[in-house]
Amino acid sequence: MSPAELGLRPTVDPGRTDWRQGLSRGLIFTDLLVLVWVVFGVQIAWFGFDSAHVAFQGSLDDLAVSYSAVSVILILAWMLILKIYDTREARIIGAGPTEYRLIADASLRLFGLVAIISFLFQINLARGYILVALPTGVAVLVLSRWLWRQWLGVKRQTGDYSARVLLVGSENSVKHLRTELARHPEEGYHVVGECWVGPARGPASHRSVPVYLHLDTVERAMVETRADTLVITSGDELTPGNIRRLSWMLDGERHQLIVGASLTDVAGPRIHTRPVAGLPLIHVEVPRYDGPKHVGKRVFDIVGAAVLIVLLSPLLLALAVAVKASSRGPIIYQQERIGLNAQSFMMYKFRSMRVNADDELNALLAQQGKGELPLFKVDNDPRITRLGRFLRKHSLDEFPQLFNVFTGSMSLVGPRPQRLGEVKLYDDAAKRRLLVKPGMSGMWQVGGRSSLSWEDSLRLDLFYVENWSLIGDIIILWQTVKAVAAPGDGAK
Repeated sequence: MSPAELGLRPTVDPGRTDWRQGLSRGLIFTDLLVLVWVVFGVQIAWFGFDSAHVAFQGSLDDLAVSYSAVSVILILAWMLILKIYDTREARIIGAGPTEYRLIADASLRLFGLVAIISFLFQINLARGYILVALPTGVAVLVLSRWLWRQWLGVKRQTGDYSARVLLVGSENSVKHLRTELARHPEEGYHVVGECWVGPARGPASHRSVPVYLHLDTVERAMVETRADTLVITSGDELTPGNIRRLSWMLDGERHQLIVGASLTDVAGPRIHTRPVAGLPLIHVEVPRYDGPKHVGKRVFDIVGAAVLIVLLSPLLLALAVAVKASSRGPIIYQQERIGLNAQSFMMYKFRSMRVNADDELNALLAQQGKGELPLFKVDNDPRITRLGRFLRKHSLDEFPQLFNVFTGSMSLVGPRPQRLGEVKLYDDAAKRRLLVKPGMSGMWQVGGRSSLSWEDSLRLDLFYVENWSLIGDIIILWQTVKAVAAPGDGAK
């Protein structure tokens, strides 16, 4: 009897997954190109073009090797450790901060190993050569991967270079996961089929992807949809034994098995896995809203706001003159907003509307039927001045909020500050926005700005409240600079 007849081999057609190998080969080529350019460039910059004759001495009298040989060994070791740390794995490629962190960790460990070997064998390597090669190599590698990520993001919008996913679970859990994956096609998960287990309330026909019913159809679904990734969500029929049997159908070289926890909007640093008695338990850190992290955030806000106020003072003065000259009214517009712990404060902006514009708000909202949502946004707002439209498009009207940040009522990054009338419409979920200070910028600023619906704006703000970090704030600020410099259709 053959192994297949015994059920010891996967029975699912593996399909074609050549894009992973092709992508990995492309990364090998660009990584090698980067490291050759960096390491030999540093060698030439440090020793000149006669570096082939520059030797370093070890503890053995006959040890004399040129730095060209050292550079070759360093490049090969660097390539190897990038492979060991899985930086070219399909699940890592395009993952952004996770990918960059792995590259930095692998590089630091390599150079730590070089330092240990040099110390143990008393090998005198030029310190400048090492100290320049490490940060330069990491920086250029990260830049290379960032360029790859931009290219992948474009390709993955149409499902290319993405895992072909079959979702398995209850109708509701599958629908939820499909929606979340569709929000972020750049992550590389393209849903090609669904298998609903348990009672199905909606029709399985007229769907954009094939829908299968019952757990027994998973194997056929994998073959017919040519799925290479099986994602299991939740459902009464998905017992540990059934999940194990599903894994037996897969080819470990060509297929992936992913078990999705019933968690949403939880960032990676809060999640830790720990095997206990054969069970992969997931530990999720509960957010804290005080302590050293928040002290660090406040220091960052003070220093950042002070530096920006000084650097932007000529622009602030020019904008003030332009606002004063363009229309009648004060230069600075002040409005009561609700901040941390539902405390009110006066928020400052360059005036972008005509005088007494607030008195017209309720009538305009009622006219457009938008007075019942906690996001008072008027389409084609007639109250905005000609200069005000330009200021808003490029977020220049927000600059006076730097003084709110410096005095402590706002942060550089945080949820959108809202009016009292909007806050009165909050449900319990929306009230969590008030657990951190509102921000000059935030995920809403880089995620769509004025084009965002209330639901999308709330989702982004809650994700920030639950998962913020100082590194995340820096990334958002950098993305804000790009969004302001090149505003899209969402900037109004």
